[in-house]
Amino acid sequence: MSLRRQLFMGTSKAENLNLKPRKHQRDKKGEGPYYALFSLEKKIFSFCLAFRALNSLLVQTYFNPDEHWQALEVAHQMVFGYGHLTWEWKKGIRSYLHPLVFALLYKVMAFLRLDTPWFMMKAPRFMQSMISSVGDLYLYKLSRVVFSDRVAKFALFSQLSNWFMFFCMPRTLSNSLETVLTIIGLYYWISFLGISKHYVPSTSRKIALLISALACAIRPTSAIIWLYVGIFDILGIQKKLRFLFLEVLFIGIFVFALTCLLDWWMYGSWTFVAINFIRFNFFSSGGDYYGTHVWHWYFSQGFPAMIFTFLPYSLLGIFKSKEWRLSGLIAWVLGIYSILGHKEFRFVLPVLPIALMFSGYSLAALSQSKPSRIEKGRFLGMRCTSRIQLSILFLIATNIPMALYMSLVHQRGSEDVMYYLSKEANDGKVKSILFLMPCHSTAYYSSLHHNLPMRFLDCSPSHTKGVLDESDQFMANPAGFVSEMFQHISLPSHIVVFDSQEKKFEEILTLFSFREEKRFFHAHFKVDRDLQASIAVYVLNAS
Repeated sequence: MSLRRQLFMGTSKAENLNLKPRKHQRDKKGEGPYYALFSLEKKIFSFCLAFRALNSLLVQTYFNPDEHWQALEVAHQMVFGYGHLTWEWKKGIRSYLHPLVFALLYKVMAFLRLDTPWFMMKAPRFMQSMISSVGDLYLYKLSRVVFSDRVAKFALFSQLSNWFMFFCMPRTLSNSLETVLTIIGLYYWISFLGISKHYVPSTSRKIALLISALACAIRPTSAIIWLYVGIFDILGIQKKLRFLFLEVLFIGIFVFALTCLLDWWMYGSWTFVAINFIRFNFFSSGGDYYGTHVWHWYFSQGFPAMIFTFLPYSLLGIFKSKEWRLSGLIAWVLGIYSILGHKEFRFVLPVLPIALMFSGYSLAALSQSKPSRIEKGRFLGMRCTSRIQLSILFLIATNIPMALYMSLVHQRGSEDVMYYLSKEANDGKVKSILFLMPCHSTAYYSSLHHNLPMRFLDCSPSHTKGVLDESDQFMANPAGFVSEMFQHISLPSHIVVFDSQEKKFEEILTLFSFREEKRFFHAHFKVDRDLQASIAVYVLNAS
């Protein structure tokens, strides 16, 4: 076994399970195993494309404000000239690299005159789903490289059927793109280490470095992953100084320079986003302004909720495969993020596919266990025992309902109300909108797609400790806040409000000649505030 392979893999009992790939020589074009493998990958990619396309259409709920406010809203402003840039963009802690992806989409849509309400809602997620399907394919390839074809099939099943991957990957979060880049980068990096017995490009090391640099440019915290990978594996690399200075630094500086040029062009001055981002989130604990969790949250609640019923299979796969480096990467990421006070599910999304790959290993091992008087069946084109079939049925029965409920039902009001308002605005029925709800509870101009006066309650961090922002003032005293506000503003034609706050100033709305126009279901249970069961749209009566 080569030094590189020993460094990454360690010793493993996986070979005893017959889950490691067999050696084969590189084949001539159009002949043998390599050609068959390429053909299989095309079929897998086609299936993933179709699956994620359907996935994008089935995601109709609101999850995290950054999906709209840090990506689509910025892209909309870049292309159409109007949109709201949040305080992060004023402080220069966000790069325009990620919104640029969707700005290109908007440019094409505008050119083809497809910027209608329906397409503005669906097209960005459809595009992200196409990107996510590439990540699905590379998880299959990564699993095949590290383990075997059989494991790769079960890993792909785990990826596509996990409820959180279904719920989150079509969303236009920077974390979704970061996850795809992480899986692609790991595939090329591990291929470079010499673990793969399949044909891989001789430039795989440079491709891995370029992908990792792009991931860090999009989300600087992605460096947490690549520091772990690089520090452990550099020991097996020959000519370390040449590698560090002529490849790592060269590619890193190249991507950093391009990103800085893009941000200079968009910000109008030299802005070093990575430095500002790290300073705000790590050295000033700026993220804590939006809430904190106990240190063990990722281990005890966050990540277990994401991986859900795949957790025991993933843990079993880790101990059976003894791939301590990849499992160590999961623990490393969860551990580092646990240091930070502000925690979110999406921050650790890039290591969820790796955990699901171990679940695939466990399922593959289970499918090869010898049955005792048990009838055999087939799954994914492989002969399987009824034990694995029961596991597959259990995983599908627990994940699919969860995926569909979270994607189609829970917190869908925020999406429905913006689609309704965009159609009303398209028909000339909306003059201005006021959102009397916690800040960033809905999308904004990127969904409305009409340059109308709109206002939401600001929640930018205050430099003065103890001073409540507008959103907190409203939540503390809705009636008093609205009474005061209405005396100092021109009344909007439409008001959007959650039912939980609506009850507290409904009389004020009536007093100022507002009537309920439309109501949308939002949620069955509360998340972090009072139950927000519905969203109401109020319209100002014509005088």
